[in-house]
Amino acid sequence: MKKLIILLLFSSLFHSCFSYKSVNFNDIKNEKKQKFVVLKLDKTNIKGRLVSIDQNVMILENRKGSQTINENEIYDVKVRKFSIIKLATGIAGTYGFFVVIGILALAGFAL
Repeated sequence: MKKLIILLLFSSLFHSCFSYKSVNFNDIKNEKKQKFVVLKLDKTNIKGRLVSIDQNVMILENRKGSQTINENEIYDVKVRKFSIIKLATGIAGTYGFFVVIGILALAGFAL
């Protein structure tokens, strides 16, 4: 029972409020604060914030510095979007979890 409670606690605490949506390279607008994940043809992922984009080149900035990616090297491009539904379910799940734990504690179950 204790292991199940710990597992549920970790799954609710590390719930992400962001999702990634695939976009077409030509539909990307040069908005500075967008975060992208680029899957290259050699199956490597590059995550970062968009610095600039033109017809053939995309420049992302991350901890490693600026990374230039040619359009012909890209397999898939995903943009990070905030998801209110994920946020609401995460909050409701965490709140519900603690309510159930409180009820079990008041009922005298050994955790």
